[in-house]
Amino acid sequence: MERVFFMPISKLTKLNKTKKMNKRPLTQVYSDYTAQDFAVWKILFDRQMKTLEPIVSEEYLQALEQVKFTNDRIPDFKEVNTILKSITGWSLEVVPNISPQKEFFEFLSQKKFTSTCWLRSMEQLDYLEEPDMFHDVFAHVPLLCNENYVNFFKGISDIALKHINNPEVVELLGRIYWFTIEFGLIREKNVLKIYGAGIISSKGETEFCLSAAAKRSNFDVATIFDTSFRTDRIQEQYFVIDSFEQLYNSLTEIEELIQARIEKEVAIES
Repeated sequence: MERVFFMPISKLTKLNKTKKMNKRPLTQVYSDYTAQDFAVWKILFDRQMKTLEPIVSEEYLQALEQVKFTNDRIPDFKEVNTILKSITGWSLEVVPNISPQKEFFEFLSQKKFTSTCWLRSMEQLDYLEEPDMFHDVFAHVPLLCNENYVNFFKGISDIALKHINNPEVVELLGRIYWFTIEFGLIREKNVLKIYGAGIISSKGETEFCLSAAAKRSNFDVATIFDTSFRTDRIQEQYFVIDSFEQLYNSLTEIEELIQARIEKEVAIES
């Protein structure tokens, strides 16, 4: 089974402290990509698209065309940035590995999505311990063309920066991020579709999330706040939105529920 790739915002610092990461590039030098890199990109692209096309969000498929991703060419970040900036004002910021929490949120707040620019090897097609650019770019970047999606993305980061020294709040936001940006489902014309990047880049998650064995619930902020997750196996629970506008509109409720929990903790302590 393919390993799920992820960037759970509540666990970034812990991962960086406990896991020794390999040295990775700090900028994309397109001429450095090898024939194997292009072969890996093509294999992963073709394999995922064969599975995804009938079940992934139409918004994602349209955005994939907007950013001009194809199976025969690794995305050039300079070209991608030009496209994204013209549509939503976003861009890519190259990072070597998973970013620390504060850095991750700060970039998002500036409309910059952090992404690696290295690709897994041919031997790592089905298992990788850290996110590579196939997860970061193929899975995350197309939907950066969607206005409601990126406004939600930025809104989550803005809230997180207000509470960056409160681990309980960051954990709650981590759950929202996990069950939407990474593992979210969407209902389009009464049909369940995929939009979460953790599903889009994972063969195992793609095959499982819409099966009869998967547990699915309507998107609900309070319920998500009370739902934990595992990063080392296929998900047990998924949440379904009706639109990306619904996701963006949930920011007010997210802030209100966080404030209510903070006030409750203060009352208990006093």
